[in-house]
Amino acid sequence: MMSMMVGELVLAAPAILLSLLLTLVMSHFLPLLLNPKAPRGSFGWPLVGETLRFLTPHASNTLGSFLDDHCSRYGRVFKSHLFCTPTIVSCDQELNHFILQNEEKLFQCSYPKPIHGILGKSSMLVVLGEDHKRLRTLALALVTSTKLKPSYLGDIEKIALHIVGSWHHGKASNITFCDEARKFAFSMIVKQVLGLSPEEPVTAMILEDFLTFMKGLISFPLRIPGTPYARAVQARERISSTVKGIIEERRITGSCKKDDFLKVLLSTNELSDEEKVSFVLDSLLGGYETTSLLISMVVYFLGQTATDLDLVKREHEGIRSTKGKEECLSSEDYKKMEYTQHVINEALRCGNIVKFVHRKALKDVRYKEYLIPSGWKVLPVFSSVHLNPSLHGNAQQFQPRRWEGASQGTSKKFTPFGGGPRLCPGSELAKVEAAFFLHHLVLNFRWKIDGDDVPMAYPYVEFPRGLPIEIEPICSES
Repeated sequence: MMSMMVGELVLAAPAILLSLLLTLVMSHFLPLLLNPKAPRGSFGWPLVGETLRFLTPHASNTLGSFLDDHCSRYGRVFKSHLFCTPTIVSCDQELNHFILQNEEKLFQCSYPKPIHGILGKSSMLVVLGEDHKRLRTLALALVTSTKLKPSYLGDIEKIALHIVGSWHHGKASNITFCDEARKFAFSMIVKQVLGLSPEEPVTAMILEDFLTFMKGLISFPLRIPGTPYARAVQARERISSTVKGIIEERRITGSCKKDDFLKVLLSTNELSDEEKVSFVLDSLLGGYETTSLLISMVVYFLGQTATDLDLVKREHEGIRSTKGKEECLSSEDYKKMEYTQHVINEALRCGNIVKFVHRKALKDVRYKEYLIPSGWKVLPVFSSVHLNPSLHGNAQQFQPRRWEGASQGTSKKFTPFGGGPRLCPGSELAKVEAAFFLHHLVLNFRWKIDGDDVPMAYPYVEFPRGLPIEIEPICSES
């Protein structure tokens, strides 16, 4: 009896496999048949689609072969099959702006499920509708209050001086700059969010778990014990536990001496404890990654353009000449860093820290000649607009002077931090911190890139070798 059943299964196996294969092929290509008016494009192979080609690493100041090829074949708006779903890819500035401005009306944030699993269901990056509005309103209030605190600028300088001071050896030396930028960014964000100094043991514990978390965030989403993704989920749980412990300690002691984000979070009844913990983790993630990458990009591009570096140095020498030896920088000094702002904007345009964002069409959307089918993923690609030569002359070249007389904020052709209701709330803080750090760097060191290292898009952006540079002191700290 058993042998007969096994025999029947063996005979039926080819038919079952064929049926599964046909189902897979049909489910992959059926959206093409049902939506003939969607933009031109291709779906690639069943299951994987064109995702692997789309994610092929390339220099972040280029579009990469996938976008170059598809834009030349199908135009700046095309269909594809990415992240296991039918997708419209937009490399058009007008459509990108339309998508971002119609958040929760025609489009909705739609990151892949593994991102939800690692960030948590209460993360501001993945929550929708009123929940997102509530969290974002709080984030904007915290950012505004931070900018107005005199202690904030003092903290930036203190931590920047601590980092650059560790390089003073009286002679040229080699450092991995991305590591140094991350130390600065992490020290700043834990100070502002949790009121912790770099010397405290709990800071080192959070940093260790946070680095594990970051590695898993950009890894293949395979939740098997020992994989980077699984370790990241565990690291998030440990960070959450640590933050909960800090929250409970504050509540028990009734401490209100520390003037940080957590003090404000504890004073509000609008968020659950889980949301407060997620908010802290979001703040750590945003402040750490954005600021450290921005500073690294600025150092990378200035290291290749002596003229621009000299202009930045002269600007900061002029600012320093008006201040006493131990006098700290002020908000008025920041306003005088005009060419520095041009450099920062150009580094953001060329470096493309955020290449694209994930959205989903809530209904059939007609925009000009394009039809975006309901339920399809939509990817507005910011780098394609930043590197479009018809919008930015000599787009492949680092030219800070292009920003002279131009708007310094977000526009249709410049969206380094996204746009619309999901514009990064801490973007201005990242620029302030980068400018202040650069002040002490250019006045005290000259540097050159050690070897060949370029920012690569995976699509997350990083320097494969960590941006090794050779630095040489040029004066003692003023």
